[in-house]
Amino acid sequence: MAYDATGRLHEIFDEQQVSEKFRKREFVLEVVDGQYPEHIKFQLVQDKTALIDQYKVGDEVKIAFNLRGRGFNKNGQMLYFTNLEAWRIEPAAGGAAAPQGGGYQQAAPRAAAPAQNQNPNLRASSAPIASDDDNDLPF
Repeated sequence: MAYDATGRLHEIFDEQQVSEKFRKREFVLEVVDGQYPEHIKFQLVQDKTALIDQYKVGDEVKIAFNLRGRGFNKNGQMLYFTNLEAWRIEPAAGGAAAPQGGGYQQAAPRAAAPAQNQNPNLRASSAPIASDDDNDLPF
């Protein structure tokens, strides 16, 4: 799944050599979504870790990323991880018009499908799993 997010770089971490064959670099993007800003951590992996080198904390950027999920069996118990894996970073003013105040946007919107979410700062490339009437979450 491909997504876009626009916001201000809040923190940039050093590259980590996780294993002999895997390296990553994480950064935090501050996205204004409603009254309070959201601080969202992304990761760059392998040859993409240098993409953030030309930017500094405070820069407004547009991030293209994929939503990744993996399961891991540890001592007979399944654990699940979700990562936001960035693959492109560009200045916020350099691309298409970003939503007012930053936010998420679908990378390739489908014209045939009506928007399910009324929040202009949050867009996903697939329909929601359940409507608000069907979920029992307390928020």
